[in-house]
Amino acid sequence: MSTICRDCTRPLTRDALVSRCPECGSRRLLAHPELDALAIAHIDCDAFYATIEKRDDPSLADKPVIVGGGKRGVVSAACYVSRTYGVHSAMPMFKALKACPDAIVIRPDMRKYGAVGREVRALMLETTPLVEPLSIDEAFLDLSGTERLHGASPARTLVRLIRGIEETLGITASVGLSYNKSLAKIASDLDKPRGFAVIGRAEAQSFLEDQPVGLIWGVGKALQRRLTGDGIRTIGQLRALDEVALTARYGAIGKRLAHFCRGEDNRQVNPHGAAKSISAETTFNSDLAEFDALKARLWPLCEKVSRRLKSKDLAGLTITLKLKTAGFASRTRATTLDAPTQLAETLYRSGETLLAREIDGTAFRLIGIGVSRLGNADMADPLDLLDPDAAHRAKIERTIDEIRARLGEDAIGKGRGLKSKPATKHRAKP
Repeated sequence: MSTICRDCTRPLTRDALVSRCPECGSRRLLAHPELDALAIAHIDCDAFYATIEKRDDPSLADKPVIVGGGKRGVVSAACYVSRTYGVHSAMPMFKALKACPDAIVIRPDMRKYGAVGREVRALMLETTPLVEPLSIDEAFLDLSGTERLHGASPARTLVRLIRGIEETLGITASVGLSYNKSLAKIASDLDKPRGFAVIGRAEAQSFLEDQPVGLIWGVGKALQRRLTGDGIRTIGQLRALDEVALTARYGAIGKRLAHFCRGEDNRQVNPHGAAKSISAETTFNSDLAEFDALKARLWPLCEKVSRRLKSKDLAGLTITLKLKTAGFASRTRATTLDAPTQLAETLYRSGETLLAREIDGTAFRLIGIGVSRLGNADMADPLDLLDPDAAHRAKIERTIDEIRARLGEDAIGKGRGLKSKPATKHRAKP
């Protein structure tokens, strides 16, 4: 049994059966029969935004903190104190404050969080070049072959990394260690906060057997409801069906489920993984039902997504409109173009068409636009003989981009942008 002290990072002898570290007296010991043989990790910072706010204001240490928008917004992050009241991320703010009326609400400071996220990423990259970011505060790491570089097993190197994050940046993170990405992701959620959980090959099948299907990475609420409706509640029940049956019933996701439920995942940690989609959304200060009012809010989001596409030299084929009703029901509608685009005008025209089909008297509290099926921009927005004005629109937009690059974002804009100035809360998504 390999054992490591998670506080002083000392490895203990294999035959040492102790409850405390003989070096520092810590009870935070990490022990597992396969500890020295596993190298795929998932690291997830604990309540990232809220933890940063508590770090920067020690008076908040023991208080319930919620990072998020106003009463009509949603929770971006909830500290572990507020979570004991049932508050969680993506919860409507009014519900969060009803559950925890004494919570201290802090507006998100994405610039600050981004800076800390980059520092966390830099520490990860000092550990291994094989870092695959998933978001601002989490990533997969592959530490295969790093033993000679660090003079330690991957597990011990990870313990040192997490300790370094705490001491250098003043925030905490949890680790999941396994032999593939799917299980590492599951493991990182098993022992939060400041956790370190391990799932080895010998135990994977038995561990997964009675777990709910929702534990599998990629099984969201909608798919879980569908699986439950088919009588599949546990991963063991899912495993009883073969790949052919699951693929026939659930399509491409069924094939992935067939492997994940058996602890199989051959995906590599990819440090160069490209963004799968780029989107932006906004929550209104009051519900909107009229077409003109909604499309006025759509245009600045299209410009925001377009700017991000252009800055990353990307273009996308599928455009998705997102709406959320006053009752928090979500609607998503998508269309696929004949050629990839990075133009705000094209995003807007497609989004406007999708939006028009949803105008039925329903009041909406949120609208968003996104583009997926991304690729290099070399083939973006080709000449369209069936739309002779397309080239002219593209030329106008690129001229506006050039003027803004020289004089600033507010230097010039389209007329419809003047109608979309009401105060709203924007969120851009990578």
